[in-house]
Amino acid sequence: MLLACSTQLAVADLAVPGADEWARMTPQQQAERREALQRQLQQASPPERQRFRETLRERLESLTPDQRQGLINNARERWQAMTPEERREITEERRRRVEGMSPRERRALLRERRALLDRMTPPERRALREKLQAD
Repeated sequence: MLLACSTQLAVADLAVPGADEWARMTPQQQAERREALQRQLQQASPPERQRFRETLRERLESLTPDQRQGLINNARERWQAMTPEERREITEERRRRVEGMSPRERRALLRERRALLDRMTPPERRALREKLQAD
């Protein structure tokens, strides 16, 4: 009973942080929040995880182009400041997370990625393709 209650409390706190709130956080705070969200998402049910992803997508889509560019620039700066080992760890963690998904979750992720590509302009797609080939 106690475990069920603590799991429900952890999942209830599964809120998508706002862009302004996230931007005000230090890199350390962002890392801590990211880890907490990942732990909560692991405990969440598939519908709760899906609802979180949808809310996150809606928040990102509602940002102004300048706000989105600011988030992109911050992420790029953090990535470039990482050591090659840190980059490998993040890449491996993402790979493990995707491998741990159910087939249904993987299909949903694939649909989301395709929808994202469909919304991109040809120059944006070209830039993404070039970036992926460089990595």
